[in-house]
Amino acid sequence: MTDRFSAFRHAAYSRYFISRFCASLGAQVVSVAVGWQIYDQTQNAALLGWIGLVQFLPALVLVVVTGVTADRFGRRNVMGLAVLVEMGCALAILALAVSEAFNPVWVLGILTLFGVARAFYAPASSSLAVNLVPREDFANAVGWVTASWQLASILGPVIGGLLYGFSASAAYSTAGVLFLMAGLLVFAIPKPAQRGVKEPTTLSSLLGGFSYVWKEKVVLGAISLDLFAVLLGGAVALLPVYARDILELGPSGLGLLRAAPGVGAVVMIGLITAFPIRDHAGIILFVSVALFGLATMVFGASTLAWLSILALALVGAFDMVSVYVREVLLQLWTPDEVRGRVSAVNSVFLGASNELGEARAGFMAHYLGAVVTVVAGGAAAIGVAAAWAFLFPGIRTTRQLHRDEVQ
Repeated sequence: MTDRFSAFRHAAYSRYFISRFCASLGAQVVSVAVGWQIYDQTQNAALLGWIGLVQFLPALVLVVVTGVTADRFGRRNVMGLAVLVEMGCALAILALAVSEAFNPVWVLGILTLFGVARAFYAPASSSLAVNLVPREDFANAVGWVTASWQLASILGPVIGGLLYGFSASAAYSTAGVLFLMAGLLVFAIPKPAQRGVKEPTTLSSLLGGFSYVWKEKVVLGAISLDLFAVLLGGAVALLPVYARDILELGPSGLGLLRAAPGVGAVVMIGLITAFPIRDHAGIILFVSVALFGLATMVFGASTLAWLSILALALVGAFDMVSVYVREVLLQLWTPDEVRGRVSAVNSVFLGASNELGEARAGFMAHYLGAVVTVVAGGAAAIGVAAAWAFLFPGIRTTRQLHRDEVQ
């Protein structure tokens, strides 16, 4: 019988799990508060796109150094320092809000630094988990970490919306405290075993993550599928527009909209944890991405609050399948000595799909309107799933997630 809590038998993983949850929760609170405050002040959807863009660009520009930094200088140390920088950014935005100097330009500048911290945090944190649990517990660990992020995506928007309804400073100060807790927990993790990088720093070693991903077509296909599906089909950036102008739900309603995908994702990860994917993993991946696109189209066209929330829950549920399969493939199919660099490449793909996708949605909505942007994006995600099923037959024929089971 599968032990659903096997990863938590390891104390280091438990601290890591709580730390990632606190950091994710803090990031969600900041995201909701900043998005609502900027759009409420300006009614400019393009600025919502800029919020995503300035957080993505650092990951793209720094990709050749963030991964090798995690591999060379210790994933725990890099993760902890990055969280403390995020805390500083939250407190800087708090200072602007308290002094009534909340200017979009200043906020975007702070969010750029926030993006730099996230660029280092992402590969270090995602590649650290495999050093904290034995191989047989890693899929379980990935499931729980993913569930923690999704739980944060449920609670964070609700908490952020409620706190912002009380005061903007309450939201940003709460985020700062959460980041502080996350940093302290990271440094409380005993120094984990990690296979170091012995070769000198060269262009080849810096680009090692790209080289590995390019050669490993199953990994390339899995992360690029998520990249293009969410890049074209993501609707999160436009939720303030739906909450304020289409569904007329206000900031608390925005919190509910932001939380809905997380609710669906947590339900799905509960099902995956209870009933692990043991066969036809590739087919399940493609079907889930197509259903993600269909649910996005329903949300985009809906003018009913209950239907919109339900559609977003389904978006989160089907996206969770893709996230889970991709993360397990990425970590278990990658040698430890290049895992940080490969995770950095994955972080760029994730950033492109999320933050760059938010920028794409914001800019398109500015010219075409939110409804057309979201519905067209959902249809594009369905097309991506169909195209990738033919472009990457190795994924289509992949049955188990563990590489030693595949070979």
